[in-house]
This record gives sequence, structure tokens and C-alpha cells, in this order.
Amino acid sequence: MAKDKSRSTELVSREYTINLGKKLHDISFKKRAPRALKEIKKFASKQMNTSDVRIDIKLNKAVWSQGIKNVPRRLRIVVQRKRNEDDDDKEQLYSFVTLADDQNTKGKGTVLLDA
Repeated sequence: MAKDKSRSTELVSREYTINLGKKLHDISFKKRAPRALKEIKKFASKQMNTSDVRIDIKLNKAVWSQGIKNVPRRLRIVVQRKRNEDDDDKEQLYSFVTLADDQNTKGKGTVLLDA
């Protein structure tokens, strides 16, 4: 029984709830929104096993919507692993992080979406 391809090379799309309140505890006010974006990138990189993580404009605006210091406590995000179509073949895959349509987080865990 030979493996055709590993799980880290499959194109997949998942929906997560990220608790930014926990990740931004004890971070000074003027660094909270930039740190939140770094934490989102770190989370997506770990979950999707890619070093190249790209953030959607709507997600960026959602993080910054209440200013630099009042970042939303929880965000529902969609992380997609996609093929890199650029000419430079440094990395085959990248992760694209967007804001989920439904921001209700009660009772929702990780959801596997259709790719």
C-alpha cells in the first residue's frame, strides 16, 4: 500500500475560531492589532504546514475595525491551502486566510470545507 501524496500537499480549506484575546494578553495597546495579524499568520502556518501565509484585505480590516488597541476577542477565519502559481518556485503551496461569513462562534469548532 503506497502513499500517493502526503496530507501536507493536499489542497484543503478549513474554518477555525481563533481566540485573539488569549494571544494578546499582556500586549501593550499600541502593538495589539499588528501582533494580532502576526498571531493569525503563525496560527495558519502551523495548521496548514506552509511558511507562506497571505492575509485577505477583509480580515485585515476586521482586525483593525475597532482601532489599534481594541482588537476583537474572537474571529472566525477560513484558511485555504493553495498552489503557488508564481514563477519563483520557492514554495509549492501557500495559505490564504480570509474572514468567515458567519462570525457566530458558539458551539463551532474546526470545520472542513469543500475545496
